[in-house]
Amino acid sequence: MSRRRTCALVLSLLLLVLGGAGQAQAVGYRYWSFWDLTGGKWNYATQGPSTARPSDGDVQGFRFAVSADSQDASKPRGHADFASICAKTPAQAGHKRVALVIDSGTAADAPGGETPPAPRTVCARVPADATTAEALATVAKPLRYDTNALLCAISGYPETGCGDQVTTPHTPSPTTAKAKSTSEPTPHGPSLGLLAGVVAVAALGGAAVWQTRRRRP
Repeated sequence: MSRRRTCALVLSLLLLVLGGAGQAQAVGYRYWSFWDLTGGKWNYATQGPSTARPSDGDVQGFRFAVSADSQDASKPRGHADFASICAKTPAQAGHKRVALVIDSGTAADAPGGETPPAPRTVCARVPADATTAEALATVAKPLRYDTNALLCAISGYPETGCGDQVTTPHTPSPTTAKAKSTSEPTPHGPSLGLLAGVVAVAALGGAAVWQTRRRRP
């Protein structure tokens, strides 16, 4: 095999590896994410709604969307503040008021054949020791849960499915492009699969060149 043909072979294999990497698929999940509003910014909740116990004056949100993880999750849209959401709900002894933002997401994230309801805000007045799930149940029935207590539907949306896996072409969002917390480091540079492919191609090319030189008289 000539050196020119060897180089052409190596280049072809390298293009195949890089081309395959460009067609990578990202796996996400279609679900309701849970958020806390702190300092005017949405933060992914550190507890689930069934264990979180908000205080009077708290603002919490739910957003239905397809996302890979908490770093990629879509936040509730629109302006939200306790004063405006609970303006018409007076305080009551022994109870607390929790402002809730319920964002059913976009048509692109909806299960097939379903149309997401418009985003809405609501003030829940519940006993002082109530969880977020209990507050949600007073204002957004029917709720639907799976056998693992995962929240599947709010106000009946969506009608079916619960945390379904969705495979889509990989297009990193601005959120995932940012560095994650120190407890969940973000990998940088080419994937391990891509690097392994490049190394394999390089090794193959080196072997072919060696064989060519070996055959020369």
